[in-house]
Amino acid sequence: MTAKKRSCRMLAALCFLMLSGCMSQGSPSASNPNPPAAVPSVPNSTPKPTQTGSPSEAVPAPADNQPTQPADKVLEQIKKMSINEKVGQLVVVGMEGLTVNDQTTQLISEYHVGGFIFFKVNLKDTPQALALFNSLKSTNESVTGIPLLLSVDEEGGRVSRLPDELKKLPTNAAIGKINNGEFSREIGAVLGKELKSFGLNTDFAPVLDVFSNPNNTVIGDRSFGNQADVVSRLGVATMQGIESAQVVAVVKHFPGHGDTAVDSHLGLPVVNHDLAHLRQLELVPFASAINNGADAVMVAHLLMPKLDEAHPASFSKAVITDLLRKEMGFNGVVFSDDMTMGAITQNYDIGQAAVESVLAGGDIVLVGHSFDQQVQVIQALRSAVSNGTIPESVLHASVARILKLKEKYHLSNSKAEEPDIKGLNANLSELLGKYQK
Repeated sequence: MTAKKRSCRMLAALCFLMLSGCMSQGSPSASNPNPPAAVPSVPNSTPKPTQTGSPSEAVPAPADNQPTQPADKVLEQIKKMSINEKVGQLVVVGMEGLTVNDQTTQLISEYHVGGFIFFKVNLKDTPQALALFNSLKSTNESVTGIPLLLSVDEEGGRVSRLPDELKKLPTNAAIGKINNGEFSREIGAVLGKELKSFGLNTDFAPVLDVFSNPNNTVIGDRSFGNQADVVSRLGVATMQGIESAQVVAVVKHFPGHGDTAVDSHLGLPVVNHDLAHLRQLELVPFASAINNGADAVMVAHLLMPKLDEAHPASFSKAVITDLLRKEMGFNGVVFSDDMTMGAITQNYDIGQAAVESVLAGGDIVLVGHSFDQQVQVIQALRSAVSNGTIPESVLHASVARILKLKEKYHLSNSKAEEPDIKGLNANLSELLGKYQK
């Protein structure tokens, strides 16, 4: 063999060895030295990956031969916001009266609140309600431009805030007796359409509490029933119906208000169930909602000593971070129940409770009444961010979740047109005639 041929064969062999080495390094069968840790779950649930890190953390630069990814619009928006604007997004407040007044304007212009909750006393009739919502949007548009969460507790039955011109929806208990998932979904769609027609975008519904205590008057007929599987199926269907109208459905009252004898509007209920019991009953509907894409959860003012002896669920890290976020895999927006309820105001400092709610993993503090208490909460949150009690990474993570929720549901400052009350009532009557006997 000539020297020239030997040289060619040696070169070919060397190229083959180098190519084989590259292929084995890139093989999908190569072992992973750091496999992901297992995530515990509620029975019959498939947990989502838990959220890690914060939106403010740097993203590695792409390789030279890779296309540059577009910037995250929400993260770019956060960079342009002041600290006070960010803190404001963590608070949804109530208001006094039927029209935008000086205090309401101040809550928007000076305190940059992220939204409003409306009660029956705020909504007299359709023209007044529509004018109020559109006026708030106009006021807000001239300040930050970030759309407001405009919310109500519209559950059907006795918990209804919309004007009385609208035909009343059945209670969840009545829906539970019919026990038809499609009916529940259509009821949810009606709820969503009604809110959307007024320009509202958030509904604190459906109730996912399992009505396991007959003495529980605060829940009662607001629940779909006393069986976890029925509450799960009908509750998820109602949630999906509300969402179909591009209205945020906030499922409540996590981790379960169904076995209480104390009304949390008046005092602090104590629930002595352990985690094993909760996993078998109270948590089942919430796990089902999360697995079906729930975007928002409201946490109740319940003291659960076997989970956390010192803090109610609404500002308990054991409940919000460890249970709801880590075990159950919820990565969406967490609301507290109204901090002006007796469960909080009779037992805790409302400002400190708000700070602890955010530190526990919550995102939005609901402060339904009293301008002074609303300002107290906002000032407490501002101070906690300023002195480092609430780290900037925690603030940014919550603000990012809130803005992404607003973006997903296409919230805007656009004014609503006059609702078709006659048409909405006709649709509901037709629906009820189809399923009720």
